[in-house]
Amino acid sequence: MSSMIPLWEKPAPYAATGHEGEMPHLIPFLQPGSESAVIVCPGGGYGHLADHEGAPVAEWLNRAGISAFVLQYRVAPHRHPAPKADGQRAIRHVRAYAEQYGINPSKIAVLGFSAGGHLSATLGTQYDEGQPDHEDVIERQSSRPDRVILCYPVITMKSYGHAGSRIHLLGENATEDQIQAFSAEHQVRSDAPPAFIWHTSDDQAVPVENSLRYALALGTQGIPYDLHVFEKGPHGLGLAENDRTVRVWSELCLTWLKNQGW
Repeated sequence: MSSMIPLWEKPAPYAATGHEGEMPHLIPFLQPGSESAVIVCPGGGYGHLADHEGAPVAEWLNRAGISAFVLQYRVAPHRHPAPKADGQRAIRHVRAYAEQYGINPSKIAVLGFSAGGHLSATLGTQYDEGQPDHEDVIERQSSRPDRVILCYPVITMKSYGHAGSRIHLLGENATEDQIQAFSAEHQVRSDAPPAFIWHTSDDQAVPVENSLRYALALGTQGIPYDLHVFEKGPHGLGLAENDRTVRVWSELCLTWLKNQGW
């Protein structure tokens, strides 16, 4: 692992007043010989970033022979569009410097937990091809992730959603248009990336309906997905190493990636 990679050279756009100096960044965990990379988005309700959903996950991916980057995206008091801008910039950065990192630019996934899952689902539904004439080589790149991995994700900003995530991201007075735009189950496009999704059916913080709705939306568009719902387990398990049942998600995920040609 090397030092952090700032996402912008100058102050990051969309900063909250008084927090202009905060720089979102990537922490690289490069694995020699890996052609693929996973950008890890920790959860934390868009209010903080959960440590156990960051570096330990990147280290697990390294052990599996996959390069990883932990995304330190901005959270409250920063609001939309700061987190999405950070995520899109991260994908563009890894793609722009893929050769330097030894990565295939068409094998870049995002993996997110909880609110980081919401960010990952947002990145997997709201993307663009980049600006080919832009002076910044990073901005020329597509922001579309090639695969999406969602771990007990917040998906909807409607019923069954997570109120804390919605308030931190969109504020107390989110408009109906904003709520619709950031309910990822309504934004799945016909060229959306395939997804691996897991949840527990008794999650009290972020109901399993979030994952079910996203899977249904993918299916409606004919997008392949791998969905795993475990009967029991609290929210925020991360790698779930101490849960003999749920911890198999990581092996299932690696099998899925392998089957995807990764």
